[in-house]
Amino acid sequence: MTTTTPSRGRRRAPTRMERAAGKAAALQKPRVILALLLLLALTCVMLLDGYLRAEVGGDQRVRTGASASDVPDEVLDGGPILTFRGGQATTVSVPDKTIALTFDDGPNPTWTPKVLDILEEYDVPGTFFVVGSMVSRYPDIVKDLVDQGNEVGIHTFTHVDLSYQSDARVTREIEQTQLALAGAAGITTTLFRAPYSSETDAIDNYSWPVYEKLGQDGYTSVFIDTDSDDWKRPGVSNIVKWATPEDDEGASVLFHDAGGERSQTIEALPKYIEKMKAKGYTFTTVSGVMAEQQQQQQPAAGPGSAGRAGSGDALQAAHHEATGATLYEGKALIAAVAVAEWAVPALSVGLTVVGVAVLGRFGMMLLLARRHHRQRNRRRFSWGQPVTRPVSVIVPAYNEKECIANTLGSLARSTHPIEIIVVDDGSTDGTSEIAREAAASLGMSNVRVVHQENAGKPAALNNGVRHASHDIVVMMDGDTVFEPDTVRQLVQPFADPEVGAVAGNAKVGNRNTIIGAWQHIEYVMGFNLDRRMYDLLRCMPTIPGAIGAFRREAVLQVGGMSEDTLAEDTDITIALHRAGWRVVYQEHARAWTEAPGSLKQLWSQRYRWSYGTMQALWKHRGSLTDKGPSGRFGRVGMPLVVVFQIVTPVFAPLIDVFTVYSMVFVDFTAALLAWLAVLGVQLLCAAYAFRLDREKYRYLLMMPLQQLAYRQMMYLVLIHSCITALTGGRLRWQKLKRTGEVGTPAGTG
Repeated sequence: MTTTTPSRGRRRAPTRMERAAGKAAALQKPRVILALLLLLALTCVMLLDGYLRAEVGGDQRVRTGASASDVPDEVLDGGPILTFRGGQATTVSVPDKTIALTFDDGPNPTWTPKVLDILEEYDVPGTFFVVGSMVSRYPDIVKDLVDQGNEVGIHTFTHVDLSYQSDARVTREIEQTQLALAGAAGITTTLFRAPYSSETDAIDNYSWPVYEKLGQDGYTSVFIDTDSDDWKRPGVSNIVKWATPEDDEGASVLFHDAGGERSQTIEALPKYIEKMKAKGYTFTTVSGVMAEQQQQQQPAAGPGSAGRAGSGDALQAAHHEATGATLYEGKALIAAVAVAEWAVPALSVGLTVVGVAVLGRFGMMLLLARRHHRQRNRRRFSWGQPVTRPVSVIVPAYNEKECIANTLGSLARSTHPIEIIVVDDGSTDGTSEIAREAAASLGMSNVRVVHQENAGKPAALNNGVRHASHDIVVMMDGDTVFEPDTVRQLVQPFADPEVGAVAGNAKVGNRNTIIGAWQHIEYVMGFNLDRRMYDLLRCMPTIPGAIGAFRREAVLQVGGMSEDTLAEDTDITIALHRAGWRVVYQEHARAWTEAPGSLKQLWSQRYRWSYGTMQALWKHRGSLTDKGPSGRFGRVGMPLVVVFQIVTPVFAPLIDVFTVYSMVFVDFTAALLAWLAVLGVQLLCAAYAFRLDREKYRYLLMMPLQQLAYRQMMYLVLIHSCITALTGGRLRWQKLKRTGEVGTPAGTG
């Protein structure tokens, strides 16, 4: 064993990355918060969209046959307009030969404009009882409706039966609809019609308290005398017949401009108006009826009139101009709904594309991994003449006192001739001394300990390459242990002169915890299955820092390990591709590494990996235009990495949010089955990856929980990295705390 200590001079100046690190570190927490806020905002948008579509909440009566013993007889036997002026329940009837034409459930973008065109053509006003969620989605229609001289009333926000709701729900339904009207048309209204109501004699003990409460708040409740039953689509003639009052009586008549297919209503409405005008009827609004009652001295409009009773102001007397907070809150609601109306469909299309891409990737991984396995495990497969010459193993170490002895102990059992270069990167915990003692106790004469002032992992690796005696260098982490046959397996591909680097098979050693088991699944499926695919496509993006081998010539040709990025392993891998070297995967060369043991350390590690990968891809963006064989990574590998390691995972959390959205607002069973189907596909891929790596399947029992918890964290890490990249932040190498619990491997599983 020998020790090399470079001469000590003036302490080196900090690198550009290190100078920026302090500033970047202060920005990391706000970026995490921003990432969470973005996901929360999108979640809120989808919740708003679901609420607007009235897919939640009681939409039908839950009790029937209730008594009406609490309802005054004069109300049950009275007219269709119920007021509480002076605190006393009073009903108003529609005068003879007068029609208060009312429409429920709108606005609808298809049918309401057609109704408005008919009313305008015949100069007939209508009273529209609108659903607040529909108003917020189609505000322009409501504005046109009001500008045309029609009157609006509240039909709740989600078309829920208020008879069986709490007082808070009743208030919310009314106030939200008022905000929607304020934002859409700049008005509020005092008219109200309850969903599923009919004539006053149908008021029962459950609904009466609602009318009393709203009456005390100044609302006028409107019922009907005559129902066209157009929602049943009974035919045009029946609609006209059923909407016609008997014996020239006045009536509050119900039609629908939404809530279903209304072509029969559109066809029947002109015929009905012509018929009633011919019988001498005039048309007015609910407010017009109430104004006429107060002005009984005015003569009713006779036959041949325009068919409209009352002045414009009287016809819209229930309207009040929205001002102050109500107006601005209403406009904010309309704006938020506009965002939701645009964002949710756009995201749905985008996520469909992402979903197809993800499933396509799974299929491609399975097919190519199977082909790779068969190709590499054929009896006659060979890289060429066996590589038996010695190689140099470089172990960069910074404060690895817990692990370095285990690392050297595993290398002492190597079946391939090696020299070992431990590069102590300015450790402060006695790593160098522990390495020397371990080498001495193991009788290892092939170990050199090189000490340098702290300069970072890339500098330590480059220092090791300079001290290497052999033309092949194996690089590993200071917390990693090799199996006896690892180095021999790892260097065999160098029998092919085109191979410049080899990626090994990194395994999680501390897999007996929940976090370790999750990472074990990720390593076997997400990393090694991917590497088989990339190897076959000849566009391997990364040689893992835990286990990789390089031709020394190739490393020197591309300038060694670069400090430009935090992913020096990805950086040099892409550089080797661009220099014309082939990079391959050797699944039989296994290394056991200590994965992060806490969520905080895991976040730090994956954040560095994600951000470093983005840096490396940006640095080598010129590969997209490289020509010839050296441009294969740019043509194939770069798009695959960008799509499947950055773009797709960034949008993946929304798939889960949409799944919850579908379960709550659309179809719980169908959404759950879809989620289980995707989980089944992932389990299939994972099981196949475990089979190829000869791993025990019991760890797959953790996969459903991994999808619900661990995967979400990885998504947030990637979003955090993207925000950092977009805002120009930089961050330093983050040292993970090691425990040294990964000892000499006893085998797989």
